[in-house]
Amino acid sequence: MNFLIALGNRIRTADPHHFAIFKGMASVAMFVFLGKLMSAAKEMAVAYRYGLGAEVDAYQFVCNLIGWPLGMWSSLLTAVLVPLSARIRQFDREELSHFRSELFGLALIFGLVLALLVSLVIGAILHFGWSGLPANTEQLAIRALPGLILLLPLGSIVTLQTAWMLSAGRHVNTLLDSVPTLFIAGAVLVFSGGEIEPLVWGTVVGSVFHLITLVIPMARRNEIEGPSFTYTSSQWHWFWQGFGIMLAGQAMMSLTVIVDQFFAVNLGTGAIATLGYANRILTLILGLAAIAVSRATLPVFSQAKLNSAVRMHEIAIYWVRLMFMLGLGAMVIGYWLAPWAVKLLFERGAFSETDTRIVANVLRYGLLQLPFYFASSVLVSYALSQRRYTLIFWSGVIGIVFKSIGNVVLVPHLGINGIAAASAFMAGFIALFFWLTLRYLK
Repeated sequence: MNFLIALGNRIRTADPHHFAIFKGMASVAMFVFLGKLMSAAKEMAVAYRYGLGAEVDAYQFVCNLIGWPLGMWSSLLTAVLVPLSARIRQFDREELSHFRSELFGLALIFGLVLALLVSLVIGAILHFGWSGLPANTEQLAIRALPGLILLLPLGSIVTLQTAWMLSAGRHVNTLLDSVPTLFIAGAVLVFSGGEIEPLVWGTVVGSVFHLITLVIPMARRNEIEGPSFTYTSSQWHWFWQGFGIMLAGQAMMSLTVIVDQFFAVNLGTGAIATLGYANRILTLILGLAAIAVSRATLPVFSQAKLNSAVRMHEIAIYWVRLMFMLGLGAMVIGYWLAPWAVKLLFERGAFSETDTRIVANVLRYGLLQLPFYFASSVLVSYALSQRRYTLIFWSGVIGIVFKSIGNVVLVPHLGINGIAAASAFMAGFIALFFWLTLRYLK
């Protein structure tokens, strides 16, 4: 009884920001978990249909290259727009719709220009044989490119609307992120006679419906305007402030996916698919941390910054330590469950028992990054709320440097497992960097 009384007193006297973070994290985690279950169902369908086949290698190769600039755009919008939105809503609310319209126009132009440039670059890589893929896989990638390139204009708008919903504190957009996976799974199972085409067009159609599910609720709240191609809003100064250095940092950090891919290409057919399957399961766990933590803490930290909340440093430290311990627990449990999880999700159809053992080993090495990744998610969110974009830049430098070193050192000894282990090497140094610099963010 005394314990319960003490616990109740502690909850009542706790900083309200703790409750706001916990509430947001619980909501986002629930949506992420539901979304990842849908993603798992999609991966089960893909594994059943293709196994470690060349179609998956080709699809992953093109998607990863396309996802690199799109991932940067998404990260930049979240990092810059959420703190900026909090500022606009507090100091210049009448300017919000004007800026929203002009940013929509910028996103549309960005997506179209990016689609043209990326299609030319990837097309050249594939047609001139620079990809390192086997001939059959390379031809499949060439067939997939025209459809998948449509993800760039679609994705540039989707990520913008997602960032606006996040800045308003509505976390249901996290669940909507899983809409494309439903269409991919359906296309793969229904159109079983195709080769790579069901994967490609299931992804494109799913992205279209994802955009529709975001636009409709925002339109009902009058929170979306048509695109404007004039840039007269007074908020552009704040938007572009630090944008360049954030872009450089995110470019280097997201480049680690491309680095991994080209290391995997040299390990033979099925290596990219193996890494992709392991990363799908790893993402189920990382998503609960990265998405839940960042989407719950960034709005709270950003608003507290405007209100001059001097205790946010201590609150951030508390959540860093808590997330590190949660990461350790997830790593231990995940290591034990890895073979069972891979078998449950993938071992059917073309995906064999041997494939299960290979993917499970890669997954176990990848799990080593969890404690560092969980903790650094809070640290990154706190740095962004303080608009310390230089720290994000240097974390990108650290990430690409130590990821490359890790791959060079570990891949010759561990093969594809070395790529996963190098991720833990990278995550550890990034977390250490943010931890050492956190004292300067007070």
